[in-house]
Amino acid sequence: MSQKIKFINTNKSEFFATVRKRVDAYFKESGISKNGNLLMWTKAIFFLVGFFSLYALILTGWLNSYAMVIAAAALGAFAAFIGFNICHDAIHGSFSGSSKANKGLSYFFYLIGANPYLWNISHNVVHHTYTNIPGHDEDIEVAPGLIRLDESEKVNRIQRYQHLYAFWLYGLASLSWVLRKDYVKFFQKKIGQHSAKHPRREYFNLFFYKILHYFVFIGVPMLVLNLAWWQAAIGFLVMHLAEGIVMGLVFQLAHVVEGTDFPVPTEKGNVEEAWAVHQMRTTANFAPKSALASFFLGGLNRQIEHHLFPKVCHIHYPAISSIVRQTALEFGLPYLENPTFNSALKSHYRMLRTLGKEAYAVQESSRGKVYPVAA
Repeated sequence: MSQKIKFINTNKSEFFATVRKRVDAYFKESGISKNGNLLMWTKAIFFLVGFFSLYALILTGWLNSYAMVIAAAALGAFAAFIGFNICHDAIHGSFSGSSKANKGLSYFFYLIGANPYLWNISHNVVHHTYTNIPGHDEDIEVAPGLIRLDESEKVNRIQRYQHLYAFWLYGLASLSWVLRKDYVKFFQKKIGQHSAKHPRREYFNLFFYKILHYFVFIGVPMLVLNLAWWQAAIGFLVMHLAEGIVMGLVFQLAHVVEGTDFPVPTEKGNVEEAWAVHQMRTTANFAPKSALASFFLGGLNRQIEHHLFPKVCHIHYPAISSIVRQTALEFGLPYLENPTFNSALKSHYRMLRTLGKEAYAVQESSRGKVYPVAA
């Protein structure tokens, strides 16, 4: 993590300058803002109303045990949708043209148990710069020792089965985030190449809003519904498992599918291609024609457009995608895309199997051992 990474535009690519010029022209000629519109605000209201309605329904005590579990899972899914559709754009500064509005909307991240300050560093700064670079992009460090995404990493025996258990581990993503991840990132010396020297107020924000989250989703149900601690804990667990599955799958299908690269820098720390070209090789879209995917996933099914234009609200990604695709074609660059969610899921499964079971067989055969890949 100490190695400094630099993008060296060895081929003098004009791709990004060209595609940015064309996208800017689209907004200017259309006379529309790059920020959110009425539909964007309507989506935000829909997900917030849905979330708080589910929470209120749970607190009424009208539901039986099975219905409570279903409601808790639905609450977790809506938490993920709030993250995708509101907080993600707000923290990127693309939801609204007002910085105050964006900051206010980013506070909903606290509601779902995450920290917007840390997310800005780890996602906006680190992930968006060093996408899919092992040892630098912490978003691909899902479960070190259990999930292998780095081809240079030795395969252990457990990782032979990662294509079978990885999807279950994704369910723990939100739980890890709310109980461990933010604390670890906050107190480590660096996040990627970013020196972690935090303002004093962020120490307060970290602990205050975490404790508030635990109280709202464990303490309040215990007080209002007279639940035992373990019953409230089960509801909390179910909520975050559902949230984690939704989040984990969406993020993995954008960067860990067949065709995406995991570039290894030179000894000097150089990635010998332009940053925008790097994004085209490490990022993929999925289900681009699905209205449901676009509505619920906050444009994250169009990660190519998002990585190139994070300051453009996701509501505009369908309109600019044809510009990006055509420009990529002109410059001979890949435009990776899985037509459906299922095809992306299958591609991710095959990728996990290739980096796990098949890589282990190759590794063992080099040692003179025979390992049946098809088993």
